[in-house]
Amino acid sequence: MTTDNDVQDVAALRDAMVHELREQGAIQSEPVAAAFAAVPRHLFTPGESLEVAYGVDNAPIVKRDDNGLTLSSVSAPHLQAVMLEAAEIKPGMRVCEVGSGGYNAALMAELVGDSGRVTTVDIDPDIVERAGAFLHEAGYDHVHVMLADAERGVPEAAPFDRIIVTAGSWDIPPAWIEQLGGDGRIVVPLRMKGTTRWIAFDRDDAGGLVSRDYGLCVFVPFQGTGSHTERTVTIEDGVVLRWDDEDLKVDRDALRRALHLPRLERWSGAVFDMPDEQALFLLTNDPNMALLHADQEAIDHDLLARPALRGVPVLINEDSFAYRAARPNEDMSSGYESGVYAHGPSAGTLAARYAELLRQWADKYHRRGAASIRYLPKAATPPAPSAGVLPKRHGTVVVTWP
Repeated sequence: MTTDNDVQDVAALRDAMVHELREQGAIQSEPVAAAFAAVPRHLFTPGESLEVAYGVDNAPIVKRDDNGLTLSSVSAPHLQAVMLEAAEIKPGMRVCEVGSGGYNAALMAELVGDSGRVTTVDIDPDIVERAGAFLHEAGYDHVHVMLADAERGVPEAAPFDRIIVTAGSWDIPPAWIEQLGGDGRIVVPLRMKGTTRWIAFDRDDAGGLVSRDYGLCVFVPFQGTGSHTERTVTIEDGVVLRWDDEDLKVDRDALRRALHLPRLERWSGAVFDMPDEQALFLLTNDPNMALLHADQEAIDHDLLARPALRGVPVLINEDSFAYRAARPNEDMSSGYESGVYAHGPSAGTLAARYAELLRQWADKYHRRGAASIRYLPKAATPPAPSAGVLPKRHGTVVVTWP
């Protein structure tokens, strides 16, 4: 039974969520604010408290696999707002959502209005059933919920003015580009060298895609035909390298030996700030960059320093590795200086190269959105191999720093 107090609590929490999203800069337009104010998010997060449902950074898990890994979740309001702002959905548009949960589709239904059309698709029958039931309960029966492997898109509902992907995708299937209208836009969480960035892509004159904006994000990986398993190697218990470049060769035994050699420190004299932007620059400016992950036990045993706890760009060669560090420095605008921790016989050489990259980023690219990201379908002439050229199954991602 819903009481007057419940209704008042929900209204107050929804208003507070919208206010906080505005304060954070996630919501920047009145249409997006109105959509968040209108859709009852708690109806799409059964079993969660109202406070959890309306927390701007909360992403309640919907389904796990037999090993406890997340298969589906309701994305955090902050991330949904940022991606919807980047999509610039207008009344009357035809929108496709890849990866369903119901709530985001309801927000898009508010944005397209009565004259538009929203199609949301998922590969999991349980998720499709849940999304349909929640949308019905919330009063959004006009949203079309479909069961399908989105690798082939949704040709029966195409063309689309916008395609919004809400699962971590390693590539962009040709069907998505083919089913995008002439002035269309794709907003997709794209995996690049072990990390994910949501990227708002518009068509370019050559038949590919060019970025308008991007940002760091985390999403449940894509399932079905478009799934992709990145390469990983365990250096030591709790210490893992992750990468997806087939040309990068790793000598696990040599790097394990390097791990147990004394750590070399080098400080760059450059600012440590915007670590996500800095990481993208590092990963796309040297072909020997990967990601280094360490668990808490490895940190506690001083095998690696704390920066590796959540994953950090690591420069490797046949017998050594170097990764990013930071220390307090009042002379820096952020209050921190970037530096390098390195292990192995070639530690000095790798540390010098890494520090050079840190200084390049600080001198030229210390800002949000400095990179340009293009997607070239396979039919196009592939660019020459380089650090920022990332081959995919259906095409190539090219990251440049103008």
